[in-house]
Amino acid sequence: MTDKSTLNRSDLIHQLAERYYLPPAVAERLVKTILDAMIHALGKHHRIEIRGFGSFDLRYRESRKARNPKTGEMVQTDGHYVVHFKPGKELKDRVNRT
Repeated sequence: MTDKSTLNRSDLIHQLAERYYLPPAVAERLVKTILDAMIHALGKHHRIEIRGFGSFDLRYRESRKARNPKTGEMVQTDGHYVVHFKPGKELKDRVNRT
């Protein structure tokens, strides 16, 4: 992991390759495959549940009036879906333990 407090995709690939003695290209394909499957499932409005980690689902945000921060002009936003993540019990417990 980098010295920042962020785990990015390349850090994840590097850790996966080291831990399981995989060539980096194989670890990269694994991460890509998992993320692509998650994106595909959410794109079809499916819920994703990873036991011990958490669940992902979509929430619909209604259209609303908002203000353009640059101009102050009122604009109407379109309704859209946002990804919602709910951490699992094990994740919550491990995060709160540190």
